[in-house]
Amino acid sequence: MLTSETALVRALAEWLPRQRWFGGKDGPIDELTIGTATALRSGDPALHHLILDVRQNGVTDHYQLLLGVRRELPHRLQHVEIGTVHGAFVYDAAHDADLTRILLDALAAEAAVGPLRFRRAGGAGIRTDLTSLPITAEQSNTSLLFGDTYICKLFRRLSQGVNLDLEVNLALTRRGCPHVPAVHGWIELEPGPGARDGGTGEPVTLALLSDYLHTGADGWSLAIASVRDWFAHTPPAGDDEWAELDASAAGGDFAAEAERLGAATAQVHRALVGAFGVRTLPAAEVRAAASRMNAELTAACRAVPGLRPHAKALTAAYLDLAAQAEPMPVQRVHGDYHLGQVLRTESGWTLLDFEGEPARTQHERRALAHPLRDVAGMLRSFEYAARFLIAKSGTVPPEPGGRLETRAHAWAARNRAAFCRGYAAAGGADPAAHGVLMRALEFEKAVYEVRYEARNRPAWLPVPLTSLAHLAA
Repeated sequence: MLTSETALVRALAEWLPRQRWFGGKDGPIDELTIGTATALRSGDPALHHLILDVRQNGVTDHYQLLLGVRRELPHRLQHVEIGTVHGAFVYDAAHDADLTRILLDALAAEAAVGPLRFRRAGGAGIRTDLTSLPITAEQSNTSLLFGDTYICKLFRRLSQGVNLDLEVNLALTRRGCPHVPAVHGWIELEPGPGARDGGTGEPVTLALLSDYLHTGADGWSLAIASVRDWFAHTPPAGDDEWAELDASAAGGDFAAEAERLGAATAQVHRALVGAFGVRTLPAAEVRAAASRMNAELTAACRAVPGLRPHAKALTAAYLDLAAQAEPMPVQRVHGDYHLGQVLRTESGWTLLDFEGEPARTQHERRALAHPLRDVAGMLRSFEYAARFLIAKSGTVPPEPGGRLETRAHAWAARNRAAFCRGYAAAGGADPAAHGVLMRALEFEKAVYEVRYEARNRPAWLPVPLTSLAHLAA
């Protein structure tokens, strides 16, 4: 039995910390055990589905692995070798197209194998003649492209119960929402012994199969191209003031797309209300939320001294929110909304990845929020895009007198306004009519960004801090 293979456990404990999607790189593994092992194919090559229980600092996390077993390991798979057990090679089979097609077969047949359940969405048929290719750039999960038809996201670090990305996308697919990739199927682990459901009684989501939008371009890349074009623009002689303020002057203006993205966001928010409903948050809970924002600011200022000059303005915004608190409508939202979470396709904008902010707990990710929280997240993303090339040393030539920052501010302001205009015109809450709430939500997101960059990408820390100098003025 795989669960009792000491050699395999040793090999996994050595291999796992080197994986980009492993979340415990800041400390040693105290204990690793194989919680479930399900044979999906015997012979050579063989395929096993494993749930790894990894204990670190008193906490146990659960990771998913497709384990391939071969007597001879082809050169194309040597980079994902884990080790050898009883003379056979074991490896990460997510990279083995000979084995991953088994997932499509099982989904099409709605198979049940041990504790694994393969589900189809509605009556959708699933093609089984496609070859997979892993997207190697992804960090927290592993996605497989099946031809130009499907993308299958394998959730590496498992959450309790039904994954939010499946729950939200499936609900929106069933409502015919045109701004999300249609869900075709999913894989889940039945609750019970070894199911790692955290006592919820719900199946644990393992994978999500949905449309692959092969014509799509991600919003971040499109925005960065627009900023680069704006930075490269040379104004007419003697017209410096115009050049600094009118970010539409260069080619590649993004504002029209930002406006369309705002409209698509409002339409998804309406669809979320239709799928999950809306409730009213009492004024007392709004005040409590403002207090939590301020507490997060205090902690962030201790950790990142560069935030302290802005603390007074941020605290004032939270106090204003508490002082003007009134009952507030809340609903399901995206929760981690930025330009990297949207694709521009031939038919319009599509929203991706409804899992919420990775640094938040599962409970926090599921919490209802005012839809303007997503608007605030996207406004912050425009600030990031405007300054990304400045922060990336050597990307653009310097300009005297802080002119690049002036240009960045002009680009962000233009696209922020366009996004808000599109959002309000499509029926979303008008950000301009909710100034106090918007200011607090955007500052809350900025504080989150400052903490994140200080911990993970110190070179990027000037991006949120510089934008705060404008917003907190």
